Amino acid sequence: MSGKITLILEGGGMRGLYSAGILDTFMKNNINVDAIYAVSAGALFGLNYKSRQIGRALRYNLKYANNKNYMGLHSLITTGNIMNKEFCFNKLVYELDKLDFETYKKSPVDFYAVVTNLQTGKAEYIKIDDAEKDIEYFRASGSMPFVSKPVEINENLYLDGGISDPVPFRKVLEAKSDKIIVVLTRPLGYRKKNLHPRAFYKLFYKKFPNFVEAGCNRHKIYNETMDLIEEYEKENKIIVLRPSKLMNVKRVEKNTNKLQSIYDLGVSDCMNKLERIRGYLER
Repeated sequence: MSGKITLILEGGGMRGLYSAGILDTFMKNNINVDAIYAVSAGALFGLNYKSRQIGRALRYNLKYANNKNYMGLHSLITTGNIMNKEFCFNKLVYELDKLDFETYKKSPVDFYAVVTNLQTGKAEYIKIDDAEKDIEYFRASGSMPFVSKPVEINENLYLDGGISDPVPFRKVLEAKSDKIIVVLTRPLGYRKKNLHPRAFYKLFYKKFPNFVEAGCNRHKIYNETMDLIEEYEKENKIIVLRPSKLMNVKRVEKNTNKLQSIYDLGVSDCMNKLERIRGYLER
């Protein structure tokens, strides 16, 4: 393999298990990258690539999907966060299914988690070398608006990186990578609609007008990025992995059969493209 290889991981809540299937397949087949730019669930599941824990993301999601203390309405009502901070970022990573912080730290892969600064409304790309020390950035990247409290880090407030830069393709182009692999969690041709009017954003974030603006423009940024990615893909400049079929998986999915299925699709789609990926990386 020659040159710098960068991997981009889109978010999408539990659809991120598609990416987990791909990452586990990468690890099993010795597909290595130099840098990862990951958004939201892409960051939360993608860190297992840097910690080299094959199967971890699938394992704990299948086991705890229906645990009221993991994520969902109960957590939202009792803590103000749809993703339970104490369960997900303390009990889970230290006790129930330990994250290998040491292996993560020793890994040469540069890992960037994308977060959105509420004050500026802009994306920040946080390089995380020590997952234990900077775990709050992972939490911030995956904190969905409207159903999560802003995460305060160093006097800044952050939420889901997917608001400001849902697929950081342009950022990676600026970084001048030699090879780029993009992992999306929506099928070919998907384009985002503007689901939340400005008044809805203002209802929640009237103190943060730049964040409101970012939220209102989210669909435009996403769709422009998809147009650009598809152009590069047609010219064989990048590799794109995306679901080969539409799967009805919710952001907070409780059906473990669906979770297993979206993971399995990631594995099969990756295996089907494995030789092409190798060829691309080696040329």
